[in-house]
Amino acid sequence: MHRASREAESSASREAEGSAGREAVSRAGPRRLSRLRWEDRGALTLSYVAVLPFVFLFIMATIQASLWFLARDAALAAARQGADVARALGAPRGAGPAAALAFARQAGEGYLEDPVATAAGSTGSTVSITVSGHVPSFVPGLVVSVSETAQAPAEEFRP
Repeated sequence: MHRASREAESSASREAEGSAGREAVSRAGPRRLSRLRWEDRGALTLSYVAVLPFVFLFIMATIQASLWFLARDAALAAARQGADVARALGAPRGAGPAAALAFARQAGEGYLEDPVATAAGSTGSTVSITVSGHVPSFVPGLVVSVSETAQAPAEEFRP
């Protein structure tokens, strides 16, 4: 029996505290709400500090990948241009790399730095032009190189 009376007393005291607590909240409501807002200040800023470096890293990687793609495309176009010139009937030996280098400097301006063109790998029946260079670095300390090769059969006159 004592146990039931103790439970009834504790239940009654909890109800009294609850109503007193509700009255205290209603009396000091705006102050308490402002204190709660004060405790949450800076949470959004902290989230930005944690997330923004990854956002910036993603943007930098996207820009660097775009520069790499453009440099690779310019090197391939220059190699194809050089192969077309070198495969012509009666073309001088250095005409292909010279044409490829001129094209790379014009078309790859801003995307392909320090272009170099060679005819290494060419045989009597096949022309091979390789254009290589460096990609401008948007990410500090990153060095990216590009090299593209174009091959074509050499033109021959057969009567």
